[in-house]
Amino acid sequence: MRASDRAYAALRDDITEWRLLPGTVLGEVEQSERLGVSRTPLREALGRLTAEGLTTTAGGRGVVVTDVSLDDIDELFELRETLECKAAALAAERGDAAVFLQLQKELLEAPALIDGSDPGRHAYYGLAGRLDAAIDDAVANAYLIQAMRALRVHLVRVRRLAADDAERLTAAAAEHAAIAEAIASRNPRLAEAATTLHLHRSLTHVKNTHKPHHRENHG
Repeated sequence: MRASDRAYAALRDDITEWRLLPGTVLGEVEQSERLGVSRTPLREALGRLTAEGLTTTAGGRGVVVTDVSLDDIDELFELRETLECKAAALAAERGDAAVFLQLQKELLEAPALIDGSDPGRHAYYGLAGRLDAAIDDAVANAYLIQAMRALRVHLVRVRRLAADDAERLTAAAAEHAAIAEAIASRNPRLAEAATTLHLHRSLTHVKNTHKPHHRENHG
C-alpha cells in the first residue's frame, strides 16, 4: 500500500470513529510522525479527506476535522434516500433472488446477535454491510456505486453519533430483512418503499439521539 493510501485510511478511520473530533487541527509535522509517513504523502491524504468533506482548510490554522450538524444529517439523508431507493429498485430488477433470500434469512435471525454489546453491534453492522454490497453488485452501475460509497463514509460518522441500542438495532434488522425480501421478490416499488421506511426511521432515531460535540480550543 502506498504511503499516501495508508495515511488516508488511518486518518479516515480516526475521523469516522470519532478518535479525531471535529475541530481537531491536523498538523503536518505531528500527523507525519504519528503515522510514520513523510509530509508529501500526508498532504496527498489530507487533500483526499478534504475532497470528501471530512476535513476542511481553515485559514491560517491548516487542515481541520469537519463537524456533523443536524442540518448536515438532514442533507445526507436527502441524498441517501435518492441513491438508496433507486439502488434497491434496480437490485430488484437485476439481482440474484437467491442471494437476497439468504440475506433475508440471516437478517431475520439477527436479533440473536444483538445483545447491546460491541461485538453484537459489529456483527450486525457486518451483516448490514453485506446487504449493501449485494445491492451494489446487483445494481452494476459504477457511477451510482461510487456515489453511494462516498456517501457511506459520512454515514459511518453519523451512525457513531447515534445511541444504537439493542431495541433500535433489532428494529433495523427487521427493516433490512424487508428490503432483502422485496428485492428477492423482484418487486422494485416494494423495495423502494421498504428502503424509504428504513431511512425515515433511521433519521428519526439519529436526530433524537444526536448530541453535538463540544469543541475546545476554537479561539
